[in-house]
Amino acid sequence: MASTTLMTTKDGKRFYKIAVSRGRGKSPYTTRWYIPEGWSKRAIDRELNKVAVEFELQCTSGKVLTRSEQREIEAEARREAAKLKTVRQYAEGVFMPSKVTMVAETTRSSYQGMLDLHILPALGDMLLADITPAMLKKLLSDYKSKHYSFGSQLVLYTVLSGIFSMAYLDDSIKANPMDKVQRPKQSKDANVGSDSADAFTVDELRYILSCADKEPLQWRAYLYLAADTGARRGELGGLQWSDIDWQNKRITIKRNLQYTGDKGIYATTPKTGASRIVDIGDDTLALLQKLRIQQSNSCISQWVFTREGESSPMSTGAPSKYFKRFGKRYGIDDFHPHKLRHTSASVAIIEGADVASVSQRLGHKRVSTTLDMYVHSNEESIRRAGQLVRDALKVSGK
Repeated sequence: MASTTLMTTKDGKRFYKIAVSRGRGKSPYTTRWYIPEGWSKRAIDRELNKVAVEFELQCTSGKVLTRSEQREIEAEARREAAKLKTVRQYAEGVFMPSKVTMVAETTRSSYQGMLDLHILPALGDMLLADITPAMLKKLLSDYKSKHYSFGSQLVLYTVLSGIFSMAYLDDSIKANPMDKVQRPKQSKDANVGSDSADAFTVDELRYILSCADKEPLQWRAYLYLAADTGARRGELGGLQWSDIDWQNKRITIKRNLQYTGDKGIYATTPKTGASRIVDIGDDTLALLQKLRIQQSNSCISQWVFTREGESSPMSTGAPSKYFKRFGKRYGIDDFHPHKLRHTSASVAIIEGADVASVSQRLGHKRVSTTLDMYVHSNEESIRRAGQLVRDALKVSGK
């Protein structure tokens, strides 16, 4: 039999608490019936009796749950709902937000671009749990068939691996489909003939600098400084006048200029996170001195390389575009900023500089990076190696 108790809320509203026993030692089932305004006692008693009887029938038929039972059902429903995430929901709601503080802004931006252009259009509306290794293999295969670079293929693999590894670790999926997907491998023929294309010879570099002497002062200074220091494109863009030590003929590389669609142009630390001091030659220093005077006639800027007639730094894409035009103008194949950096390192090593010093000058964390990237065979270094052996034999013969 249901019991009723007249009660009042804190704001003065009257209601009846209706309780139905669940047995000895158990809390009863309860509900509330609020008294409508203006009802007579007879009407209230009649309606209350009706509500109490209906509630008791619901309780005895198992249609009413205790608050704790209801909370557990709701919690389970939330847990199940959380598992029913699409690739899009998980990538945008969990994976990408986790990368904000974990990777550089340019890396995060490249991840987002890979998602928007290639992953989400193919898999975005599918549930995480429904993705199979075969689907992921096909996505990677289709991407490769469109002749994207090997580096881009690795980025696609990295993003896919990151999404599904994270989903597996937080129990959003029961198994990681990427465990059965092989990392892309570079074709054996991909690097055939690439050694000679990675860097210019000493004579080729001399020709490039002679051509640079015919170019506008800012670009002439840029080309000389790039060849002289082997600095990265972003590091040259981030150079400020205060970073130049005119007396000791050296610069401090402490910034790396970057660009993303979200943030625009912004300065961050160099790639390794540490600044470094690099000496520069007299010719380069003289060009920088002329550039400073020329720049002061049109604007006052803290940046060495600026947009024409403006104080803002040069666009991060400007050097690549200029190098391409320069190469066409003077018949130089595959001319781009990184190749000049590579050339600076290679020439130094071929001419006898120790790899550790070259590595420090370039801003590499490990000497092995310099060896892997810049010490390659070419006709000049091969001849030098042979001559060293012959010279040693001559000494021994004496």
